[in-house]
Amino acid sequence: MSGLIEKYADRLPLPADARAISLGEGNTPLIRLNNLARGLPTDIELYVKYEGLNPTGSFKDRGMTVAVTQAVAEGSQAIICASTGNTSAAAAAYAARAGIRAFVLIPDGKIAMGKLAQAIMHGADVLQIQGNFDDGMRIVKEMAQSAPVSLVNSVNPYRLQGQKTAAFEICETLGRAPDYHCLPVGNAGNITAYWMGYTEMALAPGQTGTAACHFCQGECPYHQGAVTQRPVMVGYQASGSAPFLRGHPVEQPETVATAIRIGAPQSWTQALAASQESNGWFDEFDDAEILEVQWQLASQEGIFCEPASAVSVAGALRDIRSGRIPAGSTVVCTLTGHGLKDPDVAHQRADQALSKVEASPEAVREAILRSLG
Repeated sequence: MSGLIEKYADRLPLPADARAISLGEGNTPLIRLNNLARGLPTDIELYVKYEGLNPTGSFKDRGMTVAVTQAVAEGSQAIICASTGNTSAAAAAYAARAGIRAFVLIPDGKIAMGKLAQAIMHGADVLQIQGNFDDGMRIVKEMAQSAPVSLVNSVNPYRLQGQKTAAFEICETLGRAPDYHCLPVGNAGNITAYWMGYTEMALAPGQTGTAACHFCQGECPYHQGAVTQRPVMVGYQASGSAPFLRGHPVEQPETVATAIRIGAPQSWTQALAASQESNGWFDEFDDAEILEVQWQLASQEGIFCEPASAVSVAGALRDIRSGRIPAGSTVVCTLTGHGLKDPDVAHQRADQALSKVEASPEAVREAILRSLG
């Protein structure tokens, strides 16, 4: 079984003798959208990086394999995280794989049941706090200083090191970097990590192998020369949880897109730098718009993603149609998690999707013909 650590050992800052804690993560498909791209300029190439096909169903596995590997190498016997769901699932699974304990703090009543089920079944100690994700982050950061646990949220730099590998895979598949990369933004670690990955792959004009790197705060050999340009980074948020659009933290974030229901992003500074350095931008969508695009992806492309993922495609479609993303561009959208992470949203469509008929061939035939018109 090959995972990210084995594939990208020379690009990950892990001890040479570290025992890789892996579930075979990475190598997720880059899928070109066909049906949703109808009506767009014909020379637009629109892709989704479907991270929902990682072992626990989200992109968090990329960061967790590296973070837990490093924690085990340092002798940790337990890890801790705050989570809206996906981080808790990944942390629990990789802790189980490593044979160590996982403590996860989740918001009271603010977590999708599919994700909570994963954390429970992987054997995590689940602590449901009477507060939101941002409250949980404050607590786990303190616990990392006062309790014998290693923090594996995205403030852990090894998390971002693992997540940057998705940019490597995109460049490997396309043979270059895309022109635009669109992502959901919650805690803002992923947009930061992708920019790190693209930066490590790109050789900017006039540079010869080293350059000032924002993320390293100095000189580092980050240019590998594999591609010749970096994409414009575009981040999208839910309107009820959009601190980048408001210009300040949102105290009580609310959105059906639970994975990005975060009012105080931990990677705010790095994400803002990625946007500015790439000439990118942030935008927002309300819940109805997010759910509509989630439905379109599933029903028209066969790709079932969690609600938060759909905001990246919603943003790309709107910006392509408006011309902000110009014709002729190659655009990649990250789908952060699988739709089964949040089945409650899908269940809400059950009444309109289910048709009750008699148990007879005639009744079934009639229903088929009626549906076909």
